[in-house]
Amino acid sequence: MYNERMKTLPPTGNAQDYLKGGLSLLILATLRDGPLHGYGLAQTIEQRTENALQLREGTLYPALHGLERDGLVSSAWETPTGGRERKVYTLTPGGAKKLTEWSAGWQQFVQAVGRVLAPTPETSEGKPVHGTKPRQLRPTPGGSLS
Repeated sequence: MYNERMKTLPPTGNAQDYLKGGLSLLILATLRDGPLHGYGLAQTIEQRTENALQLREGTLYPALHGLERDGLVSSAWETPTGGRERKVYTLTPGGAKKLTEWSAGWQQFVQAVGRVLAPTPETSEGKPVHGTKPRQLRPTPGGSLS
């Protein structure tokens, strides 16, 4: 699944960092709605992405620990009535600030990728890239385009 390759590095403006930092952004955005334990976080992200992202313990908890180490989330042990003890994570004020920053950067990243996936005439028509000449694609004997 996608999440196996995600790292917990925060986005810094570099496209590669946005790909790696996506999990951190998802965690902070989920905690914006209130404190949750790890399983609750994973379930919420899974539901909101309509099962496109399914977080495993080995992916989620290292990300949470990194966010906690960086002061973006805090945690406390809690024992629900009749339940067993669990660690609950809360977004810190610093985490809320980072969430706002990273969300703006993420939106710019998504728009840039969108321009590649669905180019407009302004972004694609007749403009060679880095000194290359536009070329016409022609079918090869095997039927693929080259």
